[in-house]
Amino acid sequence: MSSWLDEVKWDDKGLVPVIAQEQGTGDVLMFAWMNREALALTAERGQAVYFSRSRNKLWHKGEESGHFQQVHSIRMDCDNDVVLLTITQLGHDPGIACHTGRHSCFFQKLENGAWSPAEPVLKDPKKIYE
Repeated sequence: MSSWLDEVKWDDKGLVPVIAQEQGTGDVLMFAWMNREALALTAERGQAVYFSRSRNKLWHKGEESGHFQQVHSIRMDCDNDVVLLTITQLGHDPGIACHTGRHSCFFQKLENGAWSPAEPVLKDPKKIYE
């Protein structure tokens, strides 16, 4: 039953990098990590569950913010060491994937030797986590 999990090349900490890509737009919304349990739960629930390295625990995306990720497909790259989730970002329209209140975590753009925000804040993060 879990043989598909055995095919993943987990790193020395038992983690695999994961990219969450929006189904409709193709936007890359975020990068995170999963351990074996998180990937199994994601496949079982149809909602993204990650492993938080900073908190050292499972993190069901949206458990605090309400911004859940509905998973449409789970893919793995040719080296079996990166997972790609195709998702719909739920909980706000337009979807908010980033804890900063933006659509994507990849909102900073390098311009003239400095990083600047290239996407607006859709919702004040203080109101997301109150």
